[in-house]
Amino acid sequence: MYVAAGERAWANNAPSWGIWSLPESEVRMFPDDLAGKDVIELGCGTAYVSSWLARRGAHVIGIDNSEHQLATARRLQREYGLDFPLIHGNAETVRYPDASFDFAISEYGACLWADPQRWVPEAARLLRPGGRLHFLTNAFLLTLCVPSEDDLAAGDRLLRPAFGMYRIEWGTDDSVEFHLSHGDWIKLLRTSGFEIEDLVELRPAPEANTRYPFVTLDWARRWPSEEAWKARKRS
Repeated sequence: MYVAAGERAWANNAPSWGIWSLPESEVRMFPDDLAGKDVIELGCGTAYVSSWLARRGAHVIGIDNSEHQLATARRLQREYGLDFPLIHGNAETVRYPDASFDFAISEYGACLWADPQRWVPEAARLLRPGGRLHFLTNAFLLTLCVPSEDDLAAGDRLLRPAFGMYRIEWGTDDSVEFHLSHGDWIKLLRTSGFEIEDLVELRPAPEANTRYPFVTLDWARRWPSEEAWKARKRS
């Protein structure tokens, strides 16, 4: 699944975000002043976000713990004539000095699969004063409403406690994701040295579609299924 999705995203220079492919003009995941900036994508996967950043003049580095996805990213780099570093590693411990970057971004990467108590402080360490962190993940409300069983969509009932939500195991494949309440995200970001600038709750267009089974368009038109956090490191 990730190979085909990565190929489609690399082929399109107009960024579209999340499972509903919302346009950059609506979500505004990128700062306006990317040219010449040092950027790291935390959990880059096939590195299509990094490719969008490189095309906008950023000096970008992608890090991911999946060598298979990085192999796809390297193949696509060759196909599209883009060259930027791709690191096989963990976003919780990045081998770069303090204050190496102006901007850090994650779309369903480290912000979903890495431990927030480790990757958020690490992102703060990597950023220069005034640097920005933007990440996009499943909405808190959606996570409360999605059944644990595979391939079942969220309904209109709360299925798990909101207090203490953190590490969640899904289905039969033992996959682990990390989901925090809004209050816990705010506390973690602020104690890590960030000021929160925005929280965008994404709403798909009436004609949108997704290949993911855990949420329907009708549900996502009524309640937020995805959210984008934007924070700036305190000077």
